[in-house]
Amino acid sequence: MSDTGANQDDEPISSEHRPVACWLTDMDGVLVHEQRAIPGAAEFIAALQRSGLRFLVLTNNSIFTARDLRARLLASGIDVPEDCIWTSALATAQFLAEQSPGASVYVIGETGLTTALHEAGFVMTETDPDYVVLGETRTYSFEAITKAIRYLERGSRFIATNPDATGPSAEGSLPATGSVAALITRATGLEPYYVGKPNPLMMRSALNRIHAHSETTVMVGDRMDTDVIAGIEAGLRTFLVLTGSTSVERISRFPYRPSQIVDSVADLVDLVERWAPS
Repeated sequence: MSDTGANQDDEPISSEHRPVACWLTDMDGVLVHEQRAIPGAAEFIAALQRSGLRFLVLTNNSIFTARDLRARLLASGIDVPEDCIWTSALATAQFLAEQSPGASVYVIGETGLTTALHEAGFVMTETDPDYVVLGETRTYSFEAITKAIRYLERGSRFIATNPDATGPSAEGSLPATGSVAALITRATGLEPYYVGKPNPLMMRSALNRIHAHSETTVMVGDRMDTDVIAGIEAGLRTFLVLTGSTSVERISRFPYRPSQIVDSVADLVDLVERWAPS
């Protein structure tokens, strides 16, 4: 286990005074990398399931439904129940349902987002929508972006699933939601409201979904600028794993620290078992 720089001793965060009842964990960079399981990830999820502790796998990816992601994880050897997956698309649909139930929306995105909005009761339209909702897609259309810009100019409100500027692929980085949102913002002068990480709203919606309390929940992530800061702002203890985006050398550049740094989720299996209800 790596030296944390965040705690005074070498022991993991004690559960004696702050028991752990729930776990939140990011997906890409923590459990999988390019659809391949990270060593220890399957064992970590299996330990969570054995423990009786409530947990959710979180992702800013809005392309896929929870069912799709379950299948993709299972193909990697990681067995996560569908109802234990929470995406930025689901969080966005829930947020809009609370803010403006029954509103009309124009959507740039794929099945994960359109399905979430449809199941939340929204009407998708190309006639003066109440909202333009932007999510991730691998087939961004100039025509669709132009429509979005014109709707926003006529008064539609702007929502985006997450601010990630790029996403991973086997060939290298791909432009993601944040990059397209920046294009639309430059054209309209309008900033979207981002629902996904690092917005603590995403964390709060996840906590509510599993009836968790921030004081007894931990967040596991690989990115300081999304996972860790979102966890901190939501009042959670945070574990940073070094299998994803943030290297040890970069950690000191941030003005905040995770509660603990570990090499990978493999280092957390013993903690899950230690913190499981007796």
